[in-house]
Amino acid sequence: MDKFVITGGNRLTGEVTISGAKNAAIAIIPAAILAGDICRIENVPNITDVTAITRILYDMGAKVRKINSTTIEIDPRPIHTYVASYELARHIRGSYYLLGALLGRFGHAVVSMPGGCDFGVRPIDQHLKGFAALGAANTLDGGMVDVSAEQLTGNNIYMDVVSVGATVNIMLAAVRAKGMTVIENAAKEPHIVDLANFLNSMGADVRGAGTDVIKIYGVQQLGGTTYSIIPDQIEAGTYMAAAAATGGNVLIKNVIPKHLESISAKLEEMGVKIEEFDDSIRVSRGEPLNRCNIKTMPHPGFPTDMQPQIAVLLSIARGTSIINESVWDNRFRYVEELKRMGAQISVDGKLAVVEGVEHLTAAPVRATDLRAGAAMLIAALCAQGVTQVEDIQHIERGYEGVEEKLLALGADIKRVHVPDPAVAHAV
Repeated sequence: MDKFVITGGNRLTGEVTISGAKNAAIAIIPAAILAGDICRIENVPNITDVTAITRILYDMGAKVRKINSTTIEIDPRPIHTYVASYELARHIRGSYYLLGALLGRFGHAVVSMPGGCDFGVRPIDQHLKGFAALGAANTLDGGMVDVSAEQLTGNNIYMDVVSVGATVNIMLAAVRAKGMTVIENAAKEPHIVDLANFLNSMGADVRGAGTDVIKIYGVQQLGGTTYSIIPDQIEAGTYMAAAAATGGNVLIKNVIPKHLESISAKLEEMGVKIEEFDDSIRVSRGEPLNRCNIKTMPHPGFPTDMQPQIAVLLSIARGTSIINESVWDNRFRYVEELKRMGAQISVDGKLAVVEGVEHLTAAPVRATDLRAGAAMLIAALCAQGVTQVEDIQHIERGYEGVEEKLLALGADIKRVHVPDPAVAHAV
């Protein structure tokens, strides 16, 4: 077990390069199961969630070869089972994408219920409704979801709620189904578009990704491909927030500025200067932060995955701000950690009221989940004193080389190994 020790007060300055998108990678890697040849995937982030999903494919028989730090080759042809390892799959939310991919290839899939961050139940009813519409039956036994179909057949599917996961899973199953599938009220996130582009590069016929109606014309087989994953919108947004929190000046490279518009708009409302270029964005702040209200929404609205990071900024902004979390039920667990550092935040259900304070003060805190962990880093960077951030394994699920990237921007951060008390006691 490791922790980060951060001395706050340094302005972040310089350049940082954004890695490939976590949420795209954990959908695209399972999608390779559907290919009839080798898939070369580039701009893959070096994070633990990617390691986990790749290991699952390897465990099922796929040949996985690491070409370099950001490129992998997957040969899915030797995959010999439609059952994913329970031990490997239960720790990662993206494991449920194996359902759609295995169902599309074998007509059968057995995968554990999803894991990942624990901030609310992750129902998969929309996923199963979509599979049922394509002709698949399902059972739940011992924490494993079992879906199967003699023949997947295209259908019209209306999503009761906008769900990224269900949209992805239905796309994966439908690309090899017989006939046309129409997904209405589909999610529009950038990684949905990226997955569609990946599938199309293998020979699929997916149209309308990025809108709320996606049409998929089933094909009999898919080939191999070479494909580069889009930059990570949330990693970029996190460094934008860190630059703003520390009154810094940072050029954030390898981004798609259009994907960041909802984040940029809120930062500008708070008095942060944003300059957009073709594939980079500069974030700087010289004046105090102003209050603003945030409501998380599906894309193109403000992303729920940026809510904890922006809360740190609001906690040191002038005035009273309101955060309305409309996506997840239990995303404010990090608030207790921020309050240890002097933040004045009160939570009532899905609403948080943030009274800005002059500054945060160092305290021992922990990462309660991936994005909450990112928020703790930002809070530590702008706080007075030395903050210890524990449970950083959550952060490493979604941020590649975060320590090195922050050091290069001038942060005072170091990783400290903490002996496991259980192991130490046993010895």
